[in-house]
Amino acid sequence: MEAPRLAHTMSSPTSPCEEVIKNLSLEAIQLCDRDGNKSQDSGIAEMEELPVPHNIKISNITCDSFKISWDMDSKSKDRITHYFIDLNKKENKNSNKFKHKDVPTKLVAKAVPLPMTVRGHWFLSPRTEYTVAVQTASKQVDGDYVVSEWSEIIEFCTADYSKVHLTQLLEKAEVIAGRMLKLSVFYRNQHKEYFDYIREHHGNAMQPSVKDNSGSHGSPISGKLEGIFFSCNTEFNTGKPPQDSPYGRYRYEIAAEKLFNPNTNLYFGDFYCMYTAYHYVILVIAPAGSPGDEFCKQRLPQLNIKDNKFLTCDEEDGVMVYHHAQDVILEVIYTDPVDLSLGTVAEITGHQLMSLSTANAKKDPSCKTCNISVGR
Repeated sequence: MEAPRLAHTMSSPTSPCEEVIKNLSLEAIQLCDRDGNKSQDSGIAEMEELPVPHNIKISNITCDSFKISWDMDSKSKDRITHYFIDLNKKENKNSNKFKHKDVPTKLVAKAVPLPMTVRGHWFLSPRTEYTVAVQTASKQVDGDYVVSEWSEIIEFCTADYSKVHLTQLLEKAEVIAGRMLKLSVFYRNQHKEYFDYIREHHGNAMQPSVKDNSGSHGSPISGKLEGIFFSCNTEFNTGKPPQDSPYGRYRYEIAAEKLFNPNTNLYFGDFYCMYTAYHYVILVIAPAGSPGDEFCKQRLPQLNIKDNKFLTCDEEDGVMVYHHAQDVILEVIYTDPVDLSLGTVAEITGHQLMSLSTANAKKDPSCKTCNISVGR
């Protein structure tokens, strides 16, 4: 939630906010007294017998919207003119409550037929737990409201980015990808102990593992997709992989055609930065028909392996030729096991630059280059 942007939207806590939630006829967004039903200075009158919402149902959840409905007793139902919806991020012991305390969370909506859609990226972020409670209200001639008691509190979690949202990220990434440079290998840097463990415990085959939570908060692959991370960027002056690495002094190199060829599919997974000038693009390579391929088909935009802005393979004179984008750092996830015997392991001569690590890295939510107009 972005308090400064909300402040810019509203001239006062009760000004119109139709731009934010287009599905609701909102008359106001008011600061909510989180610890009580009413605030002394809120202009809300004493409770009169309005029906209290119960049996609240949340449905059609996306990364930045949901539908809400509830049941009500018929008594005084015809007096209801508005609904008050109190929406809050679910707090935990480690949360920074200060940063949320001045963010308006009470949505004041005209009483419309249920279910009602709540949408607005200032209020909702993807893959985030929220609590919601509802009051019914009757607006009086003097502008005050008569309100019911609050309903029970319901918890729900918003969804990941959809393909539509990821396509928006993809289009932003294409703008800065830059010209294409040739590559010949994919590589993976780790400590010597990692490769020793693979040989001893996994029959020489690197195994897919669940992707961490680095990158966009709404990415559908974080914490879900299993794969092996590879790099493919080259140095401009040598055409070879850089000698420095944040992930260990030992490097596994494998010929590009062993992982990426006409029998594999390529998907766009994410676009992000970590408060730096350079940007990362996550791509997924999945053997056609594999479990990883099926996972990606349902969730990620698929790229043409011969014609895209990030990573291509094409045949020239009977030989596969590979190119990668110059101006972004590509992180490639391969979704199947990879046997070490298909490549080579050797110690690199450069430095171990830990500052370049992207493990569980948080995306910069203020970057205009790599964010889209939905919740962060």
